[in-house]
Amino acid sequence: METTQFEAIADYQDLCGEGPLWDSTRNSLFWTDLSGSRFYSYDWAQRSSRILRSDLEICGFALNQPSGFVVVNTGGIWTWDGERQPVLVASEVDGFPCRMNDCIADPRGRLLAGSCFYQTDGDYFLGHLLRVDADGSVEILDDGIRLANGLGFSPDQGTLYFTDSAERLIYAYDYDVERGTVQRKRPFVRVPENEGLPDGLTVDAEGYVWSAQWFGSFIVRYDPDGRVERKVPVPAKQTSSVAFGGTELTDVFVTSANFSDSLPLAPPGYDPHDGYIGGKLFVANLGIPGKPEFRCRIA
Repeated sequence: METTQFEAIADYQDLCGEGPLWDSTRNSLFWTDLSGSRFYSYDWAQRSSRILRSDLEICGFALNQPSGFVVVNTGGIWTWDGERQPVLVASEVDGFPCRMNDCIADPRGRLLAGSCFYQTDGDYFLGHLLRVDADGSVEILDDGIRLANGLGFSPDQGTLYFTDSAERLIYAYDYDVERGTVQRKRPFVRVPENEGLPDGLTVDAEGYVWSAQWFGSFIVRYDPDGRVERKVPVPAKQTSSVAFGGTELTDVFVTSANFSDSLPLAPPGYDPHDGYIGGKLFVANLGIPGKPEFRCRIA
């Protein structure tokens, strides 16, 4: 495992820090505490962070054009100008509630998002992979997802990666950019039972997939064939998501979670009390370039 010194640059003791996203126009990183209903920004030039909103559940979000965000949460899919109240886009699709977790903008300005109904015990709906078009219409692209999580695109935009944490799987799909459709779903990575769960992910400029491992205390870089290229330790057991940013897009930002989550999906021998659980935002420069994320064009 590679030795890298991550620096904590913000410490709000996030219950579930998630969704780091770099905005090159503002030279800032945004992230959310989805359980604490707080939304933050980190100004890279000033090396300072602040709370932008403290009463809004944001489970995932994407930048929207010409400004603002598209956000998803347990109540649906919304547009938000960053100041006033969010505007609802959709709360259900084909009779299923839009109880959403993570999301990403696609190359044509659509939003792709995963719905999630996971419960630690009992029966629950299986989730979906959804597409939201510019006019706010929503379509189901795939189903059968137990715990929807991180998404990312290959540099050529032809492959979509989508995480099902409960299955310990990162899937790959062929993605039709013009139509916004998926086909040829296949396992890209199956995480071993003795490791953490795959959570948020991103894809670098070389086409390697980076996945944060919840319960794992590290992020993993997979080559385009799904082989482990490196593991980079993070000083937090509940490592939740990863994103590239900084002026050269070579800085790696990692979110983490402070709320002790002892899901039955934890690896054998996992002890939440042994070491720092999480809650901080971390950064390290690994000298590997990321790529800009796309922006939505949803009215």
